[in-house]
Amino acid sequence: MKNNGCIKCGSHDAGKKEVAMTGTGLSKMFDVQNNQFIVVYCHSCGYSEFYNKKASTTSNILDLFFGG
Repeated sequence: MKNNGCIKCGSHDAGKKEVAMTGTGLSKMFDVQNNQFIVVYCHSCGYSEFYNKKASTTSNILDLFFGG
């Protein structure tokens, strides 16, 4: 699979981080962070993409980010 680099700047230097966020309604009111994502971001330009943690496998997320 070919690694094309960041779609904004072409860099091949990316990182990933897990984040959790509240939804709407009662979960927001009680600060229940039940939405979990993996954020992949470019170290060079800061471009970021969010991937649903439940729907994504962490092994291929960087390939998705780089358009591979």
